[in-house]
Amino acid sequence: MPAHYDKGVFVNCKFDTEYRPLFEAIVFAIHDCGFGARSALEVMDTSQVRIEKITAIISSCGLGLHDISRTELDTATGLPRFNMPLELGLFLGAKRFGTGRQKAKNCLVMDVERYRYQKFLSDIAGQDISSHGGKPATAIRVVRDWLSDAAGTTARLPGGAAVAKRYEAFIGELPAACQNVGVLPDELTFTEYVVQVEEWLKANAWIPA
Repeated sequence: MPAHYDKGVFVNCKFDTEYRPLFEAIVFAIHDCGFGARSALEVMDTSQVRIEKITAIISSCGLGLHDISRTELDTATGLPRFNMPLELGLFLGAKRFGTGRQKAKNCLVMDVERYRYQKFLSDIAGQDISSHGGKPATAIRVVRDWLSDAAGTTARLPGGAAVAKRYEAFIGELPAACQNVGVLPDELTFTEYVVQVEEWLKANAWIPA
């Protein structure tokens, strides 16, 4: 079941094999912090137009995580992919022009380097961009700190290093968990991966000292 609006995090990023370690780390961190990751990958209905899927998820999430780091040229077309900046624009537009709870949307924008975006997306200059350096552990820390602020001062979340350590433990146990259901880790759909994360978290709940 999708997370409540205030806990739903729309994840806008590249979905290729090279980015997958970062994506999986980010999704794990979101759930370990008590939130729920949402993605266009969760909807397999091919009768629904993709942009409609995305806007529906954006409208149902109070939080948005946007990684605009993948600016490389596509090897097949020789052109860059603009999906991530487009979806960031949709999220910012929902916040700017939406009504009610939409105006309270909160987003995190990440890039591989903190100020690199100024060379290709200067219209968002002045916003605080975070860098993950292409490292899952760094991305986890950045996501954890952002969600800690979003959760408020009453939240008691594990630190970034602790979440990264828990993620390493989860990844180490994932092959065996997948074997129990007859799939390989690389074969997991987004929804199946989230189920594996949630089941692991239930069995390994974070207990504050």
